Amino acid sequence: MRAQRPHGRHRRADASQATYREVIAIREFRALWYGQGLSLLGDQLAQVALAVLVYDRTRSPLATAAVYALTYLPSIVGGPLLAGLADRFARRGVMLTCDLIRAALVGAMALPGMPFWALCSLVFLVVLLSAPFSAARAALLPEVLEDDLYVLGSALQNMTNQAVQMLGFAAGGAVIATLGPYRALALDAATFLASALILISGVRRRPATNRDGSKPSMWTMTRAGARLVFGSRKLRTLVLFAWLCGFYILPEGIAVPYAAKLHTGGLPIPVITGLLMAAMPAGTVVGAFLFSRFVAPPRRMRLMGWLAMLSCAPLVVTALRPPLAVVLVAWFLCGIGGAYQLAANAAFVQWVPPEQRAQAFGLVQSGLMAVQGIGILAGGFAAERLGPEPVVALAGIAGLISAAVLTLIWAESRKPVPATA
Repeated sequence: MRAQRPHGRHRRADASQATYREVIAIREFRALWYGQGLSLLGDQLAQVALAVLVYDRTRSPLATAAVYALTYLPSIVGGPLLAGLADRFARRGVMLTCDLIRAALVGAMALPGMPFWALCSLVFLVVLLSAPFSAARAALLPEVLEDDLYVLGSALQNMTNQAVQMLGFAAGGAVIATLGPYRALALDAATFLASALILISGVRRRPATNRDGSKPSMWTMTRAGARLVFGSRKLRTLVLFAWLCGFYILPEGIAVPYAAKLHTGGLPIPVITGLLMAAMPAGTVVGAFLFSRFVAPPRRMRLMGWLAMLSCAPLVVTALRPPLAVVLVAWFLCGIGGAYQLAANAAFVQWVPPEQRAQAFGLVQSGLMAVQGIGILAGGFAAERLGPEPVVALAGIAGLISAAVLTLIWAESRKPVPATA
């Protein structure tokens, strides 16, 4: 019988490059992977259901975008405040608790007649609990995988996220058109319960890593991360590249009113909504595969700015009020351009000291969620007055200009500093 390694980690016997087959063969990784994919699929279904439900009730693009923005904004609070729970308590226990509570909250959302204010409150709480769940999963993964196995496991989870997002949005419209938004929310609650069962059966118990609860204050961690990230011109530029997504994520927040504009009596509005929301994630999957598989690392840095501009430029075509097929192609191209984030992330990891990566990434992630939520909310406010088509086009123009400026700054910051005598 083979002896158990400390902490249950899986280390390879040789130093050759690991394979995805080896990663998937590890039972605990499969449990984390399946649970994550199942929960995310339910989340995407719930986002479409909420958008349709709120728009049906209010006929307001602003209200629809506001509820959609609630799926981003709680992470700004939950990230720094609740992520530490994954260090103070057993990580599997944190994940199970979050899954069970979220199942109950989403189950309450599925009750017909739920007041609008209560629905918004429940959405906020559900998303708030994703912070400690994600932190616990991220901290648990290195305990399950080591070395190159960990690298491949992380990559596999990231690709799965985009693929599930694409599938969830695309299938979500068809499911909601068939079942209705309330039953779709009940299905989302069931995915959280299924995730909890997978974790119980597939992930073994581990004690808490920090029993005394000692931890730097949130203010201390935030201040140190801010000094690191914004004190360096290169890191500051990379962070702004990451935050460009606030422009090209905006169309998702007004996808329902845009679908209503595109509706011609053929496809139902929920199906059009799902197709619109799936177009960018589909492009991201394709772009990430092509960019990582066929572009050499040095060339990725040179292409990063051009792809960043591509992530926003196709949105400008919506000013012409094109048909659905053209809009889907344009949003798909935006997703392909979004592959620049791979290069930005790799460069960020390279320039951040290993002992400060958690602080730096925490700050960037909170800002990332903030710009997405604010962008969606601003888009809904503008669409209330101008309509969805010009608002999407304006977001594309603003994003294109910002990406072009950042590309120039990045090119300048990468020039070698002349040696002084």
